[in-house]
Amino acid sequence: MNSISTASHALNTRKFVLATDLDGTFLGGSEEDRKRLYGWIEDNRDTVGLIFVTGRDPEFIGELCSERGVPWPDYAVGDVGTTIATVSQQDGVSPILHLEEEIAERWGNAGEIVRARLDGHPGLALQPTNFRYRVSYDLDSANFDDSACSIIEEMGHQWLISDNRFFDVLPDGVSKGPSLRRLVNYLEIEPTRVLCAGDTLNDLSMLECGLPAVAVGNSEPSLVERVAHLEHLHMAQAHGAAGILEAIRAFDMHELPKGY
Repeated sequence: MNSISTASHALNTRKFVLATDLDGTFLGGSEEDRKRLYGWIEDNRDTVGLIFVTGRDPEFIGELCSERGVPWPDYAVGDVGTTIATVSQQDGVSPILHLEEEIAERWGNAGEIVRARLDGHPGLALQPTNFRYRVSYDLDSANFDDSACSIIEEMGHQWLISDNRFFDVLPDGVSKGPSLRRLVNYLEIEPTRVLCAGDTLNDLSMLECGLPAVAVGNSEPSLVERVAHLEHLHMAQAHGAAGILEAIRAFDMHELPKGY
């Protein structure tokens, strides 16, 4: 889909836009905290925009929102930044093809070659989803042979280990942060009105990309170490959804009800 709807394009007029990771972040924290955040978003759709920035694929996002009561986002940067898409309850997840052209070009048809090169590699178990512009593995850190990293670099791609459980192979230069900035620029959203939220190393490029950011309280230690120096980042005490609300308040990005 190369065009955006009038309603979605209005994201650039909303006071605040949340660009959030899912697992551990938007889906993290207590059930009460999640209900509080989700309810506040739904009550303020005229002034609050929502972008999912996740390692998850479009099918998961659709199922999450249609079956688990999670707010539908306006857009998604999925597949660790290799998908940039509009999202709606009516049409589901639709890639914005012209924003993905460079991603597709950098990847080529590398999936089959990557899978062949890493077939049987110690500590890596191929994930079953056939992603378009990435290859992903479950990581057994105790048995992992890090020669996989040099293999991927020699092929001209980049690797990413997150939460000490996942190994992603991505097009060189493509990750959550650059893809989110591409979308924000395309939508002409004022960068100071976008809050990025994450909790693992696959969120690092998003938290480093210069937009206001929060590392929620349950973030993995490796991420905390990498982002502790960032002046534009709030290190939350609260976990998951509550950490997001904490950052909205700390940055004074939108009014919140008392007690939030």
